[in-house]
Amino acid sequence: MKDEPFALEWIAGVARCAIGTLDLPVLLRLHRAARLGDDDGLQRWGRFLLAARETEELRAEDRHMGSALARILRELGARLPSRNHPGYAEMFAVACVHWNIGEDEVLQAYAWAWAENQVLAAVKLVPLGQSAGQRMLHALVPLLEEIAVQAFDIDDEGIGACAVMQGLASARHETQYTRLFRS
Repeated sequence: MKDEPFALEWIAGVARCAIGTLDLPVLLRLHRAARLGDDDGLQRWGRFLLAARETEELRAEDRHMGSALARILRELGARLPSRNHPGYAEMFAVACVHWNIGEDEVLQAYAWAWAENQVLAAVKLVPLGQSAGQRMLHALVPLLEEIAVQAFDIDDEGIGACAVMQGLASARHETQYTRLFRS
């Protein structure tokens, strides 16, 4: 990444081709399973999402974030499914059910949290200034709203991602001798 327009294009592309077509539709199913107390459904969709992560680095990141969120939720008294190393989206869904957050808000919050994290990384690594980061977030809002709405229309067979360069970048990153971020 070399500048703000390139970073914005990259983030928007991953949002369109992975977050909107994989993470959000699966999160919707996870939220519904958690709301119904369907631990089997929660585990099945959690494993589906984990299997869709293209590299060990992405799987490890997902498990680490999920385990961290599970520890917090346990301390706060949320009902957790009995599963070792849950994924982040699983625990995000459980948290949202615990606090009675509706499906629309769940998808929008997840998309926003993901985008904010990506923009923050770009601000630090490209590097970009804080103003550029705010401009990027502002520019992403319509897309984030769009992919959250579209997630409701994706059936089980339509779930999947096509973010080839993200997978390749992750594969290269996980084999680097020195890395800036731990997964």
